[in-house]
Amino acid sequence: MTSSDTPDQAPDAPAERTGIAAQDWATAAADPQYRAAVVDLLGALAYGELAAFERLAEDAKLAPTLADKAELAKMASAEFHHFERLRDRLTEIGAEPTEAMDPFVAALDGFHRQTAPSDWLEGLVKAYVGDSIASDFYREVAARLDSDTRELVLAVLDDTGHAGFAVEKVRAAIDADPRVGGRLALWARRLMGEALSQSQRVVADRDALSTMLVGGVADGFDLAEVGRMFTRITEAHTKRMAALGLAA
Repeated sequence: MTSSDTPDQAPDAPAERTGIAAQDWATAAADPQYRAAVVDLLGALAYGELAAFERLAEDAKLAPTLADKAELAKMASAEFHHFERLRDRLTEIGAEPTEAMDPFVAALDGFHRQTAPSDWLEGLVKAYVGDSIASDFYREVAARLDSDTRELVLAVLDDTGHAGFAVEKVRAAIDADPRVGGRLALWARRLMGEALSQSQRVVADRDALSTMLVGGVADGFDLAEVGRMFTRITEAHTKRMAALGLAA
């Protein structure tokens, strides 16, 4: 999953972690509800990485130059390696990877159908803006996870290089033709709305995940914190738009 290098996209880590966040997986997984939530989370992430790999491979076909095509192919390979790490971790903790991913296929595929880019530039904006919104969400959740799961989640959210690449290409396109900026700004706003709606649907459909998020498991968010979380995600989106040279 492509992520950005935007600062302040997740809350600062506490000086001393408490509750589940202070435990390792072996200890935390004794709670069956927490274990179910983590399996859901890793399943959603794994399918997201697999979908990102497929999409980047498709986007490479739209690349205007051979160098651009090679760059996207390299990023697609990085996404697939992230998928493999998540798949292997699910197996390691006794979950069947396909079963863990399956509940999220319809929602994620639906999001990608509704936001299919019409050209190369829209594809770059989608990877930079759309995927980064999801990454911000997962980083917020990671702060509440056990140490082993948190380390894995943050590792697979590492930027594959798409952030800088997308900014360079989009800004160059806008410099060459300023009219492109208006179209891409509208596209990015649509992505923002669809990505937030999709994240909320995924959580709402999975009892273990939603319970963890609203404080039913260990140090989950309370409802006020959920609102602050989405405010932080929106603010990070605004910064990314500015980096692209677009109005939020």
